[in-house]
Amino acid sequence: MKRYLVLAMREPAFDESVIGPHREFIAALREQGRLERSGAFSDKSGGAYVLLAPDLDAATALAHADPLHRVGASRLTIYEWQV
Repeated sequence: MKRYLVLAMREPAFDESVIGPHREFIAALREQGRLERSGAFSDKSGGAYVLLAPDLDAATALAHADPLHRVGASRLTIYEWQV
């Protein structure tokens, strides 16, 4: 498995009601062994998480299932991350 860094930056019209579903999504990824780390930025501009996936397409599909992306609350950018 490769690591993919997902940056989630809040859009101007960010709706706080999506935080609960996003946290549930993150918890489910962790339970499935697909999440290595996650956290919010202290300035509340967004956050990041590290996915484990076989390739960029799989990582993108996982990230695009995030409620933050599905409702347009945050802009996601995904990078293969070599650590």
